[in-house]
Amino acid sequence: MQSGISASRELNDAFNSLVSSPTAERGLLVGIEKESLVPKETIRLSSTDFFDDLNALDTLLHEDQAAYIILRRYQNAPDGFVAVTYVPDKAKVRQKMLFASTRLTLVRELGAERFRETLFATTKNELTPEGWRKHDKHGELQAPLTEEEQTLQGVKAAEAEASMGTTSRSSHVSGSLSLPMSDAARQALKDLLTGNDNLVQLKIDTASESVELSSKGSSDVESLGQAISDSEPRYSFFKYSHQSEGQAVSPILFIYTCPSGSKIKERMMYASSRAGIIAAANSEAGIDISKKMEATMPSEITSSVVHEEFHPKVEQKQAFSRPKRPGKR
Repeated sequence: MQSGISASRELNDAFNSLVSSPTAERGLLVGIEKESLVPKETIRLSSTDFFDDLNALDTLLHEDQAAYIILRRYQNAPDGFVAVTYVPDKAKVRQKMLFASTRLTLVRELGAERFRETLFATTKNELTPEGWRKHDKHGELQAPLTEEEQTLQGVKAAEAEASMGTTSRSSHVSGSLSLPMSDAARQALKDLLTGNDNLVQLKIDTASESVELSSKGSSDVESLGQAISDSEPRYSFFKYSHQSEGQAVSPILFIYTCPSGSKIKERMMYASSRAGIIAAANSEAGIDISKKMEATMPSEITSSVVHEEFHPKVEQKQAFSRPKRPGKR
């Protein structure tokens, strides 16, 4: 998913201050507000020991709020920073997708040459001194990957690229569908625009390597998660009819679900074909996708998540907390 989010001037200024203050600032807490990456708080340097300063993160991070953390780990090194993406399990689905799809933008816009490491964490325990040492040890002792692990790594890369809309590996993610689509699937998509059905689910037949119609029918938004298969991956097209600013609207929502128990081949094929499915729905059935969502389990797609996707809550901007100068009270 292409988030379209960019670094704000305030974040660039705050990061430049961090770079130029090696003896005063340890890092930055970064958030997303109004389609921009913004600084939330400066993390003071209280010790020359990187691990000692990690204890400050416990009070800054929340178990239901995603965040980026930029930390100076290698003192005085030009590439001495680490970019942490913190996405706790209790964070809202839309927020998870937004932070996951923007993590490379953060590093790229601040200067990839500044960052020696990137880290993805889902719990605060992973960012404690003990958790970080385990991460270091795992990196040092990492054994050669088995063939299955290499395949799984390829799956994750394809899924990440599909989520971020990259085209760096055209063999995996492209704007055209390499798999044939059945007539029934194509017709169901066309009928979605004019017929009574508001939900079409497509699946990939891994044996024939073709896109087939899984089901078509109607569902209200409250029952949407229950209507989608929870045992196999699915591409779902949902016509979300509702009132917006006093007018009846029916935008099309594309939902990609891939349960954690899915087979590796399924995950690879679904992740690599996602962009092509969207393109084919537009070119062959005339469907314009208004919003795209993805989730592991369909149960994550609740009515409130869908509504917020189309009508995001407006967050009140908090003033950036700049650290006080030493020696002043």
